[in-house]
Amino acid sequence: MTLSIAQGKCMGHGRCYAVAPDLLSDDEEGFVAQAGQDLDVPAELVGQAQDAAGACPEYAITFTRS
Repeated sequence: MTLSIAQGKCMGHGRCYAVAPDLLSDDEEGFVAQAGQDLDVPAELVGQAQDAAGACPEYAITFTRS
């Protein structure tokens, strides 16, 4: 399972790392620190990954089950 964060779409709302604190964090400017990355999601954090994808108003986060 993968959580992908599009670098150019993040506008720094902070909703993603608020609902997925075990997967995501913020940088010094308030943007998601993992922007531009594809993260492997452990089974126990699938709920947080889905919440993060659903919380992003810019649709910058995609959760994919493999």
